[in-house]
Amino acid sequence: MSPILLLALAAQVPLPVAPVPPRQPGATIVAEPAAMFIAACDANGDARTTRAELTACVARSFPDAAPQSGSTGYIGYSDWAQKWLGDRNALPSPYQVDADTDNRITLAELQAQFGVLFDRFDLDKDGMVTRAELVTIRSAAVLQDGDGGKRRGRR
Repeated sequence: MSPILLLALAAQVPLPVAPVPPRQPGATIVAEPAAMFIAACDANGDARTTRAELTACVARSFPDAAPQSGSTGYIGYSDWAQKWLGDRNALPSPYQVDADTDNRITLAELQAQFGVLFDRFDLDKDGMVTRAELVTIRSAAVLQDGDGGKRRGRR
């Protein structure tokens, strides 16, 4: 058989296509970085975080941001956020934490901001935050197909 004939035959035969595996659906339950931090502050392992546990946990983590001076700048806070919240840009932002706007963050300011977050998450106001209170349930799954979060059918 001539090479030209073989090429002509090969061009007409469809190549097998591997099936595309189904994608995992988007998350409908999410946790904010601050919520994950609060959950990790559960010192006694009862799956609940009290305000006292949170206060002690923030105090234990703060030396990573301000090892000697007692306060840190926004870059030091970003380093703290990277380690403890998972990302340098995670909320709360240094601007939220820096209550007196002196471009320095103190332990008291960080504890106050986490106190505000604790109050927001403590839905039943019992002084403890449970895992159920720390997660957010979305009404619809977030699309994960690279469309930038746009809904199908929208232009």
